[in-house]
Order: sequence, then C-alpha cells, then structure tokens
Amino acid sequence: MTEILLAGIVGSTAYGLATPHSDVDRLGLFAAPTNALLGLRVPRESIVSTDPDRTLHEARKWCNLALGGNPTVMELVWLPDDLYETRTPFGDELIGIRSAFPSAKRVRDAYLGYATQQFRKLENRGDGSFSADTRRRTAKHARHLARLLHQGRELYATGGLRIRLDDPGWYHRFGDRVAAGDVESARRLLAETEADFDRLRTPLPDRPDEDTVEAWLQGVRAAYYTPAAE
Repeated sequence: MTEILLAGIVGSTAYGLATPHSDVDRLGLFAAPTNALLGLRVPRESIVSTDPDRTLHEARKWCNLALGGNPTVMELVWLPDDLYETRTPFGDELIGIRSAFPSAKRVRDAYLGYATQQFRKLENRGDGSFSADTRRRTAKHARHLARLLHQGRELYATGGLRIRLDDPGWYHRFGDRVAAGDVESARRLLAETEADFDRLRTPLPDRPDEDTVEAWLQGVRAAYYTPAAE
C-alpha cells in the first residue's frame, strides 16, 4: 500500500502548450511503507499507468531525480496551485523546501542536455516533406526544445521555475516554423541559450541543499514506519 503525498497536472497542459492531440500528463510522488523498504523485496520505485497517463515516483527516487536537476520531476513543486490534484502536509512541506533542490551546474547540464536531445530528434526531419503526423511530432519536439531552454535559463538566472509560459503562441509558431524546414532556428536558439548560461550570474548554489532534503525524507520515513508488535 502506498500513499500519494503530492500530485498534479504537468506537461503541455501546465505550460499552456496543449493541443487537441495532447495527452493530460500527471506526475506525483508517494511514500512506500518504511517497513517495506527494510525487507528482502524492495517495493517499486515508480508506478506508471495510462488512462489517465500518470507517473508516480517513490519519495526517495523523486528526491534523487530532483537533486539531479531533472526538469520534468522538478515541475511538480513549482506548479500553480490550481494544477495540484493531491496535496498533503508532507507535500506542502516539499513545496516549501523546493529551493533546496536546484544547483547551478546540475540545472545547466540537465536543461541543456534535455534540449539537445530534442534537437537531435529534429535534425533529420527538417525539410517539411514528410507526413502530417511526423510534422506534428516535429513541431512538438521544437516547442519543447524552446520551452526547456527558456525555463532552464530563467531558473538559472533567478532561482525560480515558472511553469506557465507567458506567450504560448510564440512556441507554437516556433514549432511550426521548425517543422516546415527551419531547423536552423532551433540550432541558433540552442547555441544562444548555451552562451547565456555561460555569461549569466546565477543565485543558485554550487551544490543542492541535501541536508534539508534528507531531513524531509527522514520525516516521511518516520511517519510511515509501523513498529513490530511485541
């Protein structure tokens, strides 16, 4: 048995980029019973389901992914209030310590790394001659490349992660332009943002605040431990 501590709607719906073809993505974290973590068989670290599309990570795994700068995972603690579907006291505590997770190098590496992965998916699709379905996927990759770069740069520059985008239409126009053959726009944006990371002064620390995260996780473990009956 698991208990969800925090869960909400993430992805395109959260960014304001959803199209009629977009799924509604949900992300959350749960606490496995502490006793189960002490036995021979460790419970699953992630639970992935469809209908609805939902990914749940066990608290320790979620913390480790967030400490590594994983952009998708970190969204969960920066969502607008109306996108949360489950909030518990431990979930609220986690939101309260969200600034303990990002660190300068890990944010830079993670956001540029994920954006580069999106760019690699674009490189061989840029002449606009493929099917409508492939063009739609290409536009999606381009939108998310731009979104990752802009959100990552803002997080690096300010220490805060803004989920809802100011001008979703710009990202759609950018995606359509790239899908029609202008892959160079994506290449330039990637190069310009990498240069921005090099020149910006960041308030993010060199290392995440693991002590604060550890204290939160230990609190979860204590709350979900059931002493053996004598």
